[in-house]
Amino acid sequence: MKAILMDATRCTGCERCVAACIEANDLDPVQAQVDRAVTKDGLSENRFLSVPKVEEGRFVRLSCMHCLEPSCVSACLVGGITKTQDGPVVYDPDKCIGCRYCMLACPFHIPRYEWSSPVPFMRKCDMCAGRQNDGQVPACVEACPYEALSFGDRDALLRDAHALIGSGEGRYLDRVWGEHEFGGTCVLYVSDVDLGVLGWPAPGTESIPSLTEPLIAKTPVIGLGVMGSLLGINWVIRRRMKLARDGNGPHDGDGRASETDEIGP
Repeated sequence: MKAILMDATRCTGCERCVAACIEANDLDPVQAQVDRAVTKDGLSENRFLSVPKVEEGRFVRLSCMHCLEPSCVSACLVGGITKTQDGPVVYDPDKCIGCRYCMLACPFHIPRYEWSSPVPFMRKCDMCAGRQNDGQVPACVEACPYEALSFGDRDALLRDAHALIGSGEGRYLDRVWGEHEFGGTCVLYVSDVDLGVLGWPAPGTESIPSLTEPLIAKTPVIGLGVMGSLLGINWVIRRRMKLARDGNGPHDGDGRASETDEIGP
């Protein structure tokens, strides 16, 4: 399984990775700049990647984390989001019904919705799954001039991350963000400052699908129950209206069917 490792000590916040992402995904660069100024985290349907400042002189890559156990996948009712064997969490607009459950389920608040589009879809980073299929690395990794981003096998990158921490003589905090949190992610970080700006939980936090899957599994049953109830109510109302029109039921003094009258089958 492939992953991206970010060394936050090398990032300068130049945002060349952002520009490469916009170009690779054929996004609107002008609107992306507008979104950068008006959205809290710099992400939008035109901007799948941002580089927020953690603290003075420290920046971090922010995008879809491509969780090993994605809550967005477990929340999707129609299989519009899937986790590939190679690592990326990808989205299929042909299956999407616009419920936006994925947005609510994501612990990192990453998926964005095309609110301004007449036919809106959910949008997010797919870790350049198409480029990976062609044997290329993600556009953001290729564009980084400071080698802050590495791409490769997740297990190998984890070994590299721990080696950096061990050989850094205290330069790095003793934590690889994304190794275990929420079941682990395919975007990993080493840093010399706390990355709390990403909303990271405690290292041992369990994956969210364990909480969402039981409810999602019951959704079809709940939906059918609600549909059956609505159909039943509709049948009763139509039946009463028909009896009132035909004069086949008991009536009150002014010729209207009494609200308290019982209708037989």
